Amino acid sequence: MDLNLNRADYLQVGVTSQKTMKLLPASRHRATQKVVIGDHDGVVMCFGMKKGEAVAVFKTLPGQKIARLELGGVLNTPQEKIFVAAGSEIRGFTKRGKQFLSFETNLTESIKAMHISGSDLFLSASYIYNHYCDCKDQHYYLSGDKINDVICLPVERLPSITPVLACQDRVLRVLQGSDVMYETEVPGPPTVLALHNGNGGNSGEDLLFGTSDGKLGLIQITTSKPIHKWEIRNEKKLGGILCVDSFDIVGDGVKDLLVGRDDGVVQVYSFDNTNEPVLRFDQMLSESVTSIQGGCVGKEGYDEIVVSTYSGWVTGLTTEPMHKESGPGEEVKINQEMQNKISNLRSELEHLQYKVLQEREKYQQSSQSSKAKSAVPSFSVNDKFTLNKDDASYSLILEVQTAIDNVLIQSDVPIDLLDVDKNSAVVSFSSCDSESNDNFLLATYRCQANTTRLELKLDAMIDARKLLKKKKKIRSIEGQYGTLQAYVTPRIQPKTCQVRQYLIKPLSLHQRTHFIDHDRPMNTLTLTGQFSFAEVHSWVVFCLPEVPEKPPAGECVTFYFQNTFLDTQLESTYRKGEGVFKSDNISTISILKDVLSKEATKRKINLNISYEINEVSVKHTLKLIHPKLEYQLLLAKKVQLIDALKELQVHEGNTNFLIPEYRCILEEADHLQEEYKKQPAHLERLYGMITDLFIDKFKFKGTNVKTKVPLLLEILDSYDQNTLIAFFEAA
Repeated sequence: MDLNLNRADYLQVGVTSQKTMKLLPASRHRATQKVVIGDHDGVVMCFGMKKGEAVAVFKTLPGQKIARLELGGVLNTPQEKIFVAAGSEIRGFTKRGKQFLSFETNLTESIKAMHISGSDLFLSASYIYNHYCDCKDQHYYLSGDKINDVICLPVERLPSITPVLACQDRVLRVLQGSDVMYETEVPGPPTVLALHNGNGGNSGEDLLFGTSDGKLGLIQITTSKPIHKWEIRNEKKLGGILCVDSFDIVGDGVKDLLVGRDDGVVQVYSFDNTNEPVLRFDQMLSESVTSIQGGCVGKEGYDEIVVSTYSGWVTGLTTEPMHKESGPGEEVKINQEMQNKISNLRSELEHLQYKVLQEREKYQQSSQSSKAKSAVPSFSVNDKFTLNKDDASYSLILEVQTAIDNVLIQSDVPIDLLDVDKNSAVVSFSSCDSESNDNFLLATYRCQANTTRLELKLDAMIDARKLLKKKKKIRSIEGQYGTLQAYVTPRIQPKTCQVRQYLIKPLSLHQRTHFIDHDRPMNTLTLTGQFSFAEVHSWVVFCLPEVPEKPPAGECVTFYFQNTFLDTQLESTYRKGEGVFKSDNISTISILKDVLSKEATKRKINLNISYEINEVSVKHTLKLIHPKLEYQLLLAKKVQLIDALKELQVHEGNTNFLIPEYRCILEEADHLQEEYKKQPAHLERLYGMITDLFIDKFKFKGTNVKTKVPLLLEILDSYDQNTLIAFFEAA
């Protein structure tokens, strides 16, 4: 069955956060429902649709930014009470807008996530989780990493209260009281949790999770252990998941899964006979989807998916047909309705234009006044800077509440900007003088009209030969660290700009993991000295991504990391006065030694540094590099042959005379060229990593082998694994 949904925009409020829009329960089956939404202006608005127009039921005064909005009420009754989290306060409203609750939690941080079940209130700030019952403190937990969402399994169906925390370190923490019952790893940093089918499924224990890298999964949270049921991988490289809901939009009696992503994609998954999800519908909106709900809003009897977006649009994807079939009598009525709608829109537009002129004059007068204060308009920017595990590149996503005019990108680290299919902006590059001011990149993206979201992809661009000619230190992207800056200018008057900064860390290609292979040949770096636990933790935060800013609880901590490009690993264990770092890649140890020494020197702390180098690890790392290098060399060779083979094909009229290998290259020409275009720096990056490995191996022995690097590059040009290993051992 095909699912056809038509878009209808209802109204726009202020900028919205994740999970801040809900539909109030319907009075009867398929009757129209009211929408309640909270925004960054602190306004809670409830509205319904009448004759195609949004009519407000109530609207509160502005206040603190609303971070979450949930519905609650007595268990097993319609959930019609509205609860919002703003700052450290929880406020409650009836469906008519009367405030009945104002609860100051006294949390030191702003509330980030909230779940309500009867008289139980589950809250989380960045690192703190609290459970309240009837506004009285019950349980407390301090998480080792940021909490992105919180939920509780249905208390009316299960014997005990079981809260679950979605944490940034790719872990779901299942709590019992104030203690962790167990942890379970998920395939990405979880951003949203939801009960399957809205009630936890058949068992009441089924939990849906969505991750920031776009993966979706179902997990059963039993009292003893988690059971992973299914997982949808993000094959199409879509955006991260911000919201999910369960609703029977297909109309087959089984609830479907509704998904909203941060790149504006809305998806509907149905379930087959084996309870596996199957994609039935997807649609791209122009901005990130912050909330999603299934219900009936626009017209009675027509189900729809209602979404709210970052800039505050409330939009319906409805089953109501766009073009209605009608008899002769109905046609006049429909035409009259359309004429009335057009007339209302025109008068509303005229009113808005008049209001804009008034405000513009008011602004001109206030800005020219002698007592005028700064009148720079403020605007909201939603940004996300993440490492893509699949191709070891970084994504920078910038979203603005109004149309973007241009974005200037500047970096003091060598960076290459890759093409993004979704990106329609025109990019131009300015020349940089990297030798005098360490400015490696200056690029301007000029956006088309009405572009509110821009996605950039960043890769290292290290060419070992160029660096050798300039007599610069050869280092692949890891080891070079600095700052990437984005200057965002929207299409508003007067012209104003916001600057966002993103740290490129020394070990920027590493990603947190929870398990490593302890049987690999490891190199060890040991630091001792008069430093505190907080100081050594700040050094690790400086060097590695995905480390929580606050030092974890306890006297000692161990973090595991994996290099997303090479699959080498790193184990870091540290406490007050001591830090031990183990890796199967000598270059990782070398980078840590250089950077940590520099950071300690800045703080005037004397470090005692010792290291144990395992010679076997060099051969092990070269073997890890081998398949990647061989693939990239083969890809480059195939791409070089394409033009010549096409000429032969045109000359001969067919490809029958070619050997199967060459015919295959011609058949896959477009795919090969596209892949090569997406990975222009991978070969240079691999050359840089091998060069680093060679220099670092002998650096620990006290030998400078930089004069032998040109010979190494010659060997790489006519690559043979055995010859390369022999060169490393003989040098």
